[in-house]
Amino acid sequence: MSDTTVPQTPALGLRKSIVVGLAGLFYAYAVWNAVAYLMTVAPAGINAYGWFVLIFSVLFPILVFVVSYVIGKRRSVGELAMVMVAGLALVAVFWMNVAALSLLTTSFLAV
Repeated sequence: MSDTTVPQTPALGLRKSIVVGLAGLFYAYAVWNAVAYLMTVAPAGINAYGWFVLIFSVLFPILVFVVSYVIGKRRSVGELAMVMVAGLALVAVFWMNVAALSLLTTSFLAV
């Protein structure tokens, strides 16, 4: 019988856990903001394109957080923090595009 053990991944560490937790709060705020905006706009009546944009704006911060975590988990604490902040910047730019689209055009409203 051969002894084949699966190597265990090391624990994340306290400092990295704090960075991920704090960044997670900001990402959660972006999700909460997108859900609140979706609930505000949806009663006005939106078409399929509007549903896609607004639901994607809810899912996008979650996707960016997961990708940022996967990229930064094996790096140092500072590099992990920079990756998380870069992801937050990407989420902010995306949200500004969604806000500009919804304020400046009526392309996703069911007219």
